[in-house]
Amino acid sequence: MENVRIKERLDSLRKVMQQAGVDYYMMPTADFHNSEYVNDYFKVREFFCGFTGSNGTLVVWKDGAGLWTDGRYFIQAEAQLQGSEITLMKMGEPDVPTVEGFLKENLQDGDCLGFDGRCVNGAFIRRLCDVFQDKKIFMQGQYDLVGDIWKDRPTLVFHSVWELDAFQSGCERSAKLQDLKQKIREIGADAHILTSLEDIAWLLNLRGSDIHCNPVFLSYIYVSEVKTILFTGANLSSELQNHLEKDGVFCRDYDEIYPFIQKEIAGQKILLDEAVVNNRLLELIGENNVLINEKNPTTLMKAVKNPTEIANMRNAHIKDGVAVTKFIYRMKQYGKQLKEGTWKHEPITEIKAAEILYHLRKEQDGFLGDSFDPIMAYGEHGAIVHYSADKESDAVIGTESFLLFDTGGHYQDGTTDITRTISLVPESLNEEQKKHYTLVLKAYLRFMNAKFPKGVCGGSLDAIAREPLWAEGLDFNHGTGHGVGYILSVHEGPQAIRTYRGKGNADTVSMMPGMITSDEPGLYFEGKYGIRLENLIECIEKEKGFYGFCPLTFVPFDREAIEPKLLNDVEKCILNFYHEEVCSKIGMYLNDEERVWLEKETGHIE
Repeated sequence: MENVRIKERLDSLRKVMQQAGVDYYMMPTADFHNSEYVNDYFKVREFFCGFTGSNGTLVVWKDGAGLWTDGRYFIQAEAQLQGSEITLMKMGEPDVPTVEGFLKENLQDGDCLGFDGRCVNGAFIRRLCDVFQDKKIFMQGQYDLVGDIWKDRPTLVFHSVWELDAFQSGCERSAKLQDLKQKIREIGADAHILTSLEDIAWLLNLRGSDIHCNPVFLSYIYVSEVKTILFTGANLSSELQNHLEKDGVFCRDYDEIYPFIQKEIAGQKILLDEAVVNNRLLELIGENNVLINEKNPTTLMKAVKNPTEIANMRNAHIKDGVAVTKFIYRMKQYGKQLKEGTWKHEPITEIKAAEILYHLRKEQDGFLGDSFDPIMAYGEHGAIVHYSADKESDAVIGTESFLLFDTGGHYQDGTTDITRTISLVPESLNEEQKKHYTLVLKAYLRFMNAKFPKGVCGGSLDAIAREPLWAEGLDFNHGTGHGVGYILSVHEGPQAIRTYRGKGNADTVSMMPGMITSDEPGLYFEGKYGIRLENLIECIEKEKGFYGFCPLTFVPFDREAIEPKLLNDVEKCILNFYHEEVCSKIGMYLNDEERVWLEKETGHIE
């Protein structure tokens, strides 16, 4: 079926492009800060193609358009692009060019590539310059061509900001600033321009709500020995401003960053990360400045949690574990009643199930909200890695297949992220389904039990989880794990458990004690079902010079979906010990019926 609405929007865009002399127009999924998740104001790419995933770049030209996205979204993107005539470019797949490769191949001498330079990072533009060095291509980053096309575009609203106390942060703002200034000096810079929202929030012990499910606020910060300036439109109370000024942080309006960069930093050696800083800002830095392009020091600083953050995160996961365990029990009871024909209410749909889990989390002390939009996927929807139910797709949860749910919460103690796959009626599972579930569990357990020397990176560890699946000729098209922030983004670098096969590179950040990472292998069978199991794990020192992991998440796995004969003795031992911990840590917060069920669910597997 033809997607008339998207076609009309693209036609309108092409008319504006022609008027502006733009031959190709590029729209990444980004805001002025290269954020993974963005404020509704910045969802330009989504507006012009209909794809709602968190990662994607849309390129539009006179007689075509292409959307680049990663393996998490292939199935979703194919569905959402139907009838739009937009070509899905599956990133990382054989014979699929990168955005840069496509542009190099298709742009001709004299063509103009347009984009909004505030939403494209400087490193990407530098790569394009290298790609185009043998061609006469004009790149114009002054174009926000949305204009009158997006007539009901959401306004960019700045919300209030709140401050973490010492019992939450574990480190005073003044100490963090001094540590950062020391690193600036060691690098040989005079000042640091920091634009990453999570880094700014962590550095200042502040949190906000300018981005859905992400407790950050739109801002930039300039840090030097002489002065520290926070550029933000956030509503800061006079008390908070006084606190900031006491620590040497002074505030200016959000948009003043551009004239400040242009006029007030002449002659300075500036530390920044071109992979994060938007190209418009980068272009304003004068020729008399020296640029030092390195990773933001705060990225690693915030990734290694301090003892207070770790202790608080453990508390948050107990609360979250109680809510999720109660939810599994409730859904199991629902399945039992469906089977018996005793269910007297409206069937539970995916959206309703997500609401039930949200309210169970809301009952926990210090709950702030979801850490990302919930993935509640029944049956074939589970094969869509980042599925999001809406009114049209909202499926009734039945008894014939798996229910996969990937959800998380922000608490005053920390951030959680968990995935479980359950069967509501275990008798309905066939041999193949139980085998696949157990293989994913094996993958989780293998990685959880990993032991490795200091200096090993996430890319090197990725194969440990995948080996049980590879042995069966199976794999999954997403990373095994990602870092998680502290009352911040649920996806946090720099560490990641991921290998880019076929490209000769992998994540090269060494795992370090204090890092919190997800462990989430999966299997997905389009049109049938998906299975993913995820816990958050803490990197710890197991013995001198060797690291490993311990779990933060405590929620039972679906015992009835496990095929014990596929687990070896070591795997059974790890699983049994984990379930003992679940029972001891979570059981005391359940009612009698829930506790009896949990004790059975976590009983030893022989």
